[in-house]
Amino acid sequence: MTKVTPSVTPSVTINDVQAAARRIEGRIRRTPLLPATLAHMPLPGNPNLNLKLECLQVSGSFKARGAMSKLTILDEAAKARGLITASGGNHGLGVAYAGHSAGVPVTIYLPGNTPPSKAENLRRWGAEVHMHGDVWDDANKEALKVAERDGKTYIHPFADAEVIAGQGTVSLEVLADAPDTDVLLVSIGGGGLIAGAAMAAKALKPEITVIGIEPVGAPTLHNSVAAGELVELASVDTKANTLAPRRSEDINLGLIQDNVDQIVLVTDAQMQEAARWLWREFGLGVELSAAAAIAALQAGVYVPAPGAVCTALICGTGSDGAS
Repeated sequence: MTKVTPSVTPSVTINDVQAAARRIEGRIRRTPLLPATLAHMPLPGNPNLNLKLECLQVSGSFKARGAMSKLTILDEAAKARGLITASGGNHGLGVAYAGHSAGVPVTIYLPGNTPPSKAENLRRWGAEVHMHGDVWDDANKEALKVAERDGKTYIHPFADAEVIAGQGTVSLEVLADAPDTDVLLVSIGGGGLIAGAAMAAKALKPEITVIGIEPVGAPTLHNSVAAGELVELASVDTKANTLAPRRSEDINLGLIQDNVDQIVLVTDAQMQEAARWLWREFGLGVELSAAAAIAALQAGVYVPAPGAVCTALICGTGSDGAS
C-alpha cells in the first residue's frame, strides 16, 4: 500500500450541486424512492428502509447525472473535439448517453475486468470502445494519453468538480422525497458519488448520518481515511469491478473526510446475497456495487439506531449481481 502526497484541489459546494440540478433537469430521470417493507425479514436495528432506485436512471446508473453535468458546461469547440474517458462500465455509459443526446462523439477505454455486456451497451449508444489493461487505473492512463494527443475533453469518473456536483443531485431528490431520512448509505468506488451525495446531504440536513460501503477486497477510501491521506492499493480483489480503483483523488478524499461518518466493508458474498434479495423482493436486477448498501445492513457491519429511517442508494443495474 503506497501513500500519496495530497495536492491543493478545488472543492464542491451545495450551490454547485443546485446549479448542476438546474442544468440537467429534463436531461436525466428523477428516479423513484421506494419504501421497503421488511416485516418478514427484519434487519439488525430494525430500520425503516427506503431504496433510491438509481438503477432505473437513464443509462442504468447515477453516472448519467455527473456526465450530463459536465457536458452542459462545455463550449461547442470542446464538444466538436469529442469526449473521452475510462470506465468500469457505468461512467462510460453515462458519458456515452450524454454524448449521444448532444450529437457529440465519445471514446471509452475499459479495463479487462469489465463485463462484455457493458462494452456492447456502450457501442449501442454510439461510443468508440477500447479495452486496455486489467483494472480501471490502467485504462485511465491510456485514456489520458489519448485525450492529450487528440485534444478530446477528458471526463474523470469521480475526481471532477462538475461530475461530483452532478452526482450530488441525488441527495436533493432523496431529502425532498424522504426528508425524515436519518441515515444515507452509499457504495464507494472512486468516491465521486459519495463525495457529492454526502456533501449535499449534510448541507441540507447537518444531523444526517452518511455511511460509505466498500468491498473488503478494495478498501481504497477506507484505508485513505484511516491514514489521513491518500493511499494507493497494491492490488484489488473483488468481483464488484465498479468499486475497484486502486486509488482515489484529493478532491474526493477531502469531501469524504468532511462529510462521511463511517466507511464499512462488505464481502463479495454479502453483496451477492443482497443482490439476490433485491431480485427476489423487488424484481430489481442489479450489479454487486448497487447491492453494497443493502449488504452492509443485512450483514450487520453497520447497525443503525432502532427504528432509524435509512435510505440506501441502489446505484446501478446489471444482471451479474442477481445471477
